[in-house]
Amino acid sequence: MKTKKDKINIVTLGCSKNLVDSEDLRTQLARSGFNIVHDQDHSDARTVIINTCGFIKDAKEESVNTILRAVHAKEKGVLDHVYVMGCLSQRYKKDLEAEIPDVDKYFGANNIPDIVKEFKVDYKKELVGERMTFTPKHYAYMKVSEGCDRTCAFCAIPLMRGRHVSKPMDELEQEARNLVAAGVKEIMLIAQDMSFYGFDLYGELKLAELLERLSQVEGLRWIRLHYVYPTKFPHEVLRVMRERPNICKYVDMPLQHITDNMLKIMRRGGSQQKTLDLVRKFRQEVPGIAMRTTLLVGHPGETLEDFEALKQFVRESRFDRLGVFTFSNEEDTHAYRKLTDDIPEKEKQRRADEIMAIQQEISLELNQAKVGKTLRVLLDRREGDQWVGRTEADSVEVDNEVLLEANGHELAEGMFVDALITQAEDYDLLGQVVALA
Repeated sequence: MKTKKDKINIVTLGCSKNLVDSEDLRTQLARSGFNIVHDQDHSDARTVIINTCGFIKDAKEESVNTILRAVHAKEKGVLDHVYVMGCLSQRYKKDLEAEIPDVDKYFGANNIPDIVKEFKVDYKKELVGERMTFTPKHYAYMKVSEGCDRTCAFCAIPLMRGRHVSKPMDELEQEARNLVAAGVKEIMLIAQDMSFYGFDLYGELKLAELLERLSQVEGLRWIRLHYVYPTKFPHEVLRVMRERPNICKYVDMPLQHITDNMLKIMRRGGSQQKTLDLVRKFRQEVPGIAMRTTLLVGHPGETLEDFEALKQFVRESRFDRLGVFTFSNEEDTHAYRKLTDDIPEKEKQRRADEIMAIQQEISLELNQAKVGKTLRVLLDRREGDQWVGRTEADSVEVDNEVLLEANGHELAEGMFVDALITQAEDYDLLGQVVALA
């Protein structure tokens, strides 16, 4: 009989890449007999492992607060052990050990074998690629590489995650087959820099070939592309996306800014004209493609003229999906060492709010154009009398959702349906199921 001491609560903070790490850890520990739960606030597990984020100020504060709550629970006797892993621990291990010494042990990023060893079991290399997910059964993330070789002024990811290391294509293809065999219908490819995939292993950019191979995995209905870098993007990917029906006509490409001045200060490479040309090429090569981007405002050196140009870029480009970050001055980055963080926080937030107000109008207009159309929708969950799903243009959590009336059909989570769109809101669509797909 299993005891509470065999139960471990893994708490994941931050991005989907962290979630994949937590899933890999779960697989290793579960295969050795531990009962693993995820993100349970009131679990009876006596051990917690906190997978931290160290990306920006707010994420770091959330990670520290989560650690402190766990330590407090340990002091009260609710927990026996508290372990910390991930990006924050990788970056600030010595500081954390000094300031929060009641944590049993701190591990960095990419330290799953060491964490497993802490629980007196062996790391099983044969389990690599056999991942027990925490996501709903029908979709999963798949990390194609780790780390990043870019030197963006504002970004601390290379400090935490190291240099770019691609996973071999054979391993990724097998991982995809394993996920599909477990019921996954949609795989979201993630990396710090998807565009650079394969160069370290094969001497050339291999994202297009990887997509071609994954698209041949039987039963894989949707493949979604996240976090491609605009500079030196492998354009052959667009042909594959256009030709392969199970590769979503969707791309997540963080552009950060548009003016030559800011792209240079941010050390992004490229130029305003090259960025405009790239966006135009995506839309010409892949008709109907949904483009998501992320922008960064309030970066040192951003003048009001730069910001006005960015607003105009957003108006003219009409991205399907868009998010905004405000600049966070991260220790040991180029911006921290060489630039002055002289834009007040209120002004940073004002700029972010202005961009999102523009995008809200664009999103509503794009959604209104879909009223009366029939769209393919993947059902994620049921909420009351409605089903909540996503179109090919929507990724999990960050994008729009479709709220559907079942309209007499027998539905289930993970099912594809054709839905007639009857109403549009700023960020969501409403409709009725007309057929199973």
